[in-house]
Amino acid sequence: MHDVAAIRSKFEVLRPFLDERRRRLWAAAEALVLGRGGITAVATATGLQRNTIRVGMRELDASPTTSTEGLASPTGGVQRVRAPGAGRKPLTVQDPDLLSDLEALVEPVTRGDPMSPLRWTCKSTRQLAAELVRQGHQVSYKTVAELLHALDYSLQSTRKTKEGTDHPDRDAQFAYINDQTRAFQQRGQPAISVDAKKKELVGDFKNGGREWQPVGHPEAVRVHDFLDRQLGKAIPYGVYDLTANQGWVSVGIDHDTAAFAVATVQRWWEQMGRATYPTATELLLTADSGGSNSSHIRLWKTELQRLADATGLRIGVCHFPPGTSKWNAIEHRLFCHITQNWRGRPLVSLEVIVNLIGHTTTRAGLKVQAELDPASYPTGVKVSDAEFAAVQLEPAAFHGDWNYVITPHQNDQVIS
Repeated sequence: MHDVAAIRSKFEVLRPFLDERRRRLWAAAEALVLGRGGITAVATATGLQRNTIRVGMRELDASPTTSTEGLASPTGGVQRVRAPGAGRKPLTVQDPDLLSDLEALVEPVTRGDPMSPLRWTCKSTRQLAAELVRQGHQVSYKTVAELLHALDYSLQSTRKTKEGTDHPDRDAQFAYINDQTRAFQQRGQPAISVDAKKKELVGDFKNGGREWQPVGHPEAVRVHDFLDRQLGKAIPYGVYDLTANQGWVSVGIDHDTAAFAVATVQRWWEQMGRATYPTATELLLTADSGGSNSSHIRLWKTELQRLADATGLRIGVCHFPPGTSKWNAIEHRLFCHITQNWRGRPLVSLEVIVNLIGHTTTRAGLKVQAELDPASYPTGVKVSDAEFAAVQLEPAAFHGDWNYVITPHQNDQVIS
């Protein structure tokens, strides 16, 4: 085995003093000295192409006069490595239609034919190169990648902006939520972030991530992720206390409905919130605009009215704009740590899930409690106009559809 590291060290020392030709000759000389496997070792150490090193070897084999001659510069001074204009012409010069045809494939709607053969396929560089070759161009997938970068293209995923970033009041709503949260905290009143975590299959199914296991003995799990009708699925719904850095998670087994969401908030208040805020008269909820805590669901608001009546709390609600749920604090202060805690572990039972959630901690002192909620929460519950009219809902002056307050019936005093 050749010492690739030593070759790389010598090359890095000499690199500033070597032009293209001298670099090629030095690499060829090193490869010849090393003997068998020398070309591969030098190519690995320097990053030069094997063909480049072979060209240098042929130049070393030629007569000294032929191998060392160069072309005088126009000023009669230093010799040139190449003659003016020498070297391979760029492919875009040899094939003027290449760039336009490539752009037509990448953006068929705006720059080419909407019926492009790649319109409904994954536009990888290999597929683009294959289609360009079919059209008569001589190009490799590596060259296609270089051309795309030169045209300011990059690999990008989709981005949720149509209902979120583009909403004219998006940033103003963020500022409003921030102001409301700080105001509640300054008054010593609880402010929480709520949301449902991804549903999890219960059983010996593959779970993302890796965990330490004896070498060659990974934990065996099922091949297919099909619902086990006996074990069912777990539906974690969480509450995160923005001030106390505490979390509560109810693990449901039925449906993720507004009734389940508000029941979780009530369990948090009974088990954690009341003890943390014994003098509280208000409660602020921050939630996204979809799912069981959607701003458009009547059942969400009628259930909050029941919660307000049961606790005597004036409940304020602030919804994040559509498409911006990842800014909800519970996502990156609670749920991500739960996922990290059970990485690589099959969630074989509801007890295991509750136990893993309840043992989630962080260096910042996060404390989490979890509990199984075996209750039934049927879907399709209709809220009549009379029931909805009984909700004491006060919309805020700014975006009353996202921001509102629900006051308990036993306290009809309006709090500004």
